[in-house]
Amino acid sequence: MKQYIVDAFTNTPFAGNPAAVCVMDSWPSEESMMKLAMENNLSETAFIVKEEQGYHLRWFTPGSEVEICGHATLASSFVILNYIEKDSDLVEFNTLSGKLTVKRNGNLLEMNFPTYEQPEIPVTDEMEEAYGVRPIKALLGPDLLCIFESEEQIKNMNPDQMKLSKLPGRGQDATARGKDVDCVSRTFFPKLLVAEDPVCGSAHCQIAAYWSEVLNKKEIKAYQASKRGGYVHCRLEDNNRITISGEATLVAISEIVAEL
Repeated sequence: MKQYIVDAFTNTPFAGNPAAVCVMDSWPSEESMMKLAMENNLSETAFIVKEEQGYHLRWFTPGSEVEICGHATLASSFVILNYIEKDSDLVEFNTLSGKLTVKRNGNLLEMNFPTYEQPEIPVTDEMEEAYGVRPIKALLGPDLLCIFESEEQIKNMNPDQMKLSKLPGRGQDATARGKDVDCVSRTFFPKLLVAEDPVCGSAHCQIAAYWSEVLNKKEIKAYQASKRGGYVHCRLEDNNRITISGEATLVAISEIVAEL
């Protein structure tokens, strides 16, 4: 079985967000996929199997299977469109979050994802203790989204992972208005055994939706300010959907010789 290591949301190797992509003829056991995700120790390992229409795609962190993942979807579509179906510019995935489509548009791969309801909730002392700085606003969707006063607060943030894990939400997103982009952010998933996701596509389903409303614009250019860093291009669509775009680059191709 071939495994591809792809850096997503970047055109430069060793930047953006790395994901492993495993292309298979049939499904191994969930236990085997979980073990390989733990062995890779990346924020996500994607497993894809060809179906009559499109591909079935599943995502695993070192801690569990997840319902949606942006950068591993980007990485999976990069592999399919560049190494499996080279003449195609469109790939459809069947996932736990429904059908996801990815289109090639020049150097960008455009993913169509859902947006989510994220009502405002009170800012708490626990949030301040976890992030090390008090948010000015908090919203709760699948992830906890905390808004901060400045880009510097986001870049200099050193959260307490244990305290973060006790906050609500699948993950914890921190964002602020950007100087050279519309917004900057960082994303943490301690509950999934991922301390920080370097560039998280799915988090921008919430981040970009928030800033689109605040800035009154449909297109949002975002930067995820992790050590690796990466740019995410977002466009709010009708019917509670969002197009999330980025580049990707191949780092390695390997052969999994262990029996799964």
